[in-house]
Amino acid sequence: MIPDVLPDLPLARASVDRAALLRDRQDVLPAALADPRTRVLAVRDGGLLLTGAAAVRWLTPADAARVYAAGGPGPADALAPPIDRWLLLGVEDDGTRVLALRLHDRHPLSTGGEPADVLVHLPDGPVGRDGWGSLRTVGASLDAHDAGLATAAVALDAWHDRHPRCPRCGAPTRVAQAGWSRVCDVDGSEHYPRTDPAVIMAVVDADDRLLLGHAAAWPAGRWSTLAGFVEAGESAEQAVRREVHEETGVVVDEVDYVGSQPWPFPASLMLGFRARATSTAVRVDGVEMADARWFTRDELTAAVASGDVLLPGGASIARALVEQWWGGPFPG
Repeated sequence: MIPDVLPDLPLARASVDRAALLRDRQDVLPAALADPRTRVLAVRDGGLLLTGAAAVRWLTPADAARVYAAGGPGPADALAPPIDRWLLLGVEDDGTRVLALRLHDRHPLSTGGEPADVLVHLPDGPVGRDGWGSLRTVGASLDAHDAGLATAAVALDAWHDRHPRCPRCGAPTRVAQAGWSRVCDVDGSEHYPRTDPAVIMAVVDADDRLLLGHAAAWPAGRWSTLAGFVEAGESAEQAVRREVHEETGVVVDEVDYVGSQPWPFPASLMLGFRARATSTAVRVDGVEMADARWFTRDELTAAVASGDVLLPGGASIARALVEQWWGGPFPG
């Protein structure tokens, strides 16, 4: 029997208090940075500094500042991170503050930087480019503690990178609330991290076959469940029916919610559904969707085993939807 909900989605797990009541305190970041117990993760462009075991590499404020400085033009202690590069992620049960440090543009330790032989020597071992990993890749391997904090850090970092100016008047904005808002000093407006709702659905027919699509922009062999953004004035259920029909020509009626997961690449909240098809003829739009087809469980198992079908990554809700229908984790 297929469960009603999706349990333990990789990027939807969290176990640390976000400490929203502390964000307005002017001393919260300086106090955290002065405390050697504070734990920091380094983030940029969807990536994190990791240990060799695909876990977050936690740093002290001083060590995080050295990593930041390693991407600058001078010696490793010459470029101090500005206060607006630090983000308050939360507070542990024992009172320890948890921060993120946003590495600056084109930092050589990050996936977006220029190739360089950079090695930062820290007390618990050196940090180099090989210690960097994408949350997309490692998200399913992180425990709930690290996954929740890393997802928030990646989401905030992406928002700050993409929204440096006021959407009302175009003036530069400054970071406020320990990284959780931006303020325009010209018109006085406040702005908060954007989240775009998107639907993602496991569409099944009367024979319990699963509909998967191959998007035009994807590499050969990549297949996934259908998905799309919720439009203005539209409910999530309406978006499911519209997206399925627009992309494949299939009509669905019954739509059931099964779970949600943040997808901070850069700012989506994926709302997961199961949808029952009332038609099976497939007609792809040829623009977003290059191909779509129905799979039985045996057909999908064989296609994955042969390499003809590459399933979504383990950190995605798409993978969870496929495996919920299939009956468990796919081998390998």
